Amino acid sequence: MKKVLVLGADGQLGKTLFLLSKQTDIDFSFYSKYKADITNKENLRNVFHKTYFEYCINCAAYTNVEKAEDEIEKAVLINATGVRNIAEVCKENNTKLIHISTDYVFDGTNNKPYKTTDLTNPINQYGKSKLQGEKFVEGVLKEHYIVRTSWLYSPFGKNFVKTIIKHIQNDTNLKITTKERGTPTSCLELSRFIFFVITRDNIPFGIYHFSAKGSTTWYDFAIEIVENYNPKKVSNISATDNFKTQSQRPVYSVLDISKTEKFYGQLPKWQHNLKEVLKELKMLP
Repeated sequence: MKKVLVLGADGQLGKTLFLLSKQTDIDFSFYSKYKADITNKENLRNVFHKTYFEYCINCAAYTNVEKAEDEIEKAVLINATGVRNIAEVCKENNTKLIHISTDYVFDGTNNKPYKTTDLTNPINQYGKSKLQGEKFVEGVLKEHYIVRTSWLYSPFGKNFVKTIIKHIQNDTNLKITTKERGTPTSCLELSRFIFFVITRDNIPFGIYHFSAKGSTTWYDFAIEIVENYNPKKVSNISATDNFKTQSQRPVYSVLDISKTEKFYGQLPKWQHNLKEVLKELKMLP
């Protein structure tokens, strides 16, 4: 049985991996940021010395795009230095690394989905720190998978879907931006892809883009959420093209998933994945 370490197990992807792990024959060890501090290499070494892990899945990240503009050092410490520590300790222990990255490594000036080979050019501090992390992985460890994904949501943690639902439950009126276009990605589907990579054992190392099929704006995503959750509240959502944020964000960050589909098969449309997550949300206490 393969032994797999999950770092950042207290985040939404880590919790989703835990939920679905019971359906696999993989021996997972889940470590939260409190049990495994990726910014402390000796702490990481102690985790790895407890057992041999064939794979390490790094879900640990600084993900607050807005705060990263003011907390640059903290974002770099976690998303770059911490990732370098993970890659170095993986190399010391002959462990393959699956590292989760982001669509925000791109500047958003494309008019077609970004390929894995397209030029990166992050326009905010979060994206810059994540790109640094990618470069460290590539420079340190040959046996790695960098999985860039976009607009992650799940039944767990803080994410756009849960935020919209909370506001709808409170009967709040919301203005949602129409300026940015990307692809919502379910942590359930991403987890299944990660399990696929681990169990197949023959997927070439390198960078992969993972999202659902299709694209949308945050406004249309919000409308779809409300129509599926409580259609009577659709009028609570209105569009704006003047939504101000502290950080610059790519206006177009759709990922080309053809490389991933070559190995994994056809990915579902994002609307299909959304219904699955909403169903799972309703089942949670």
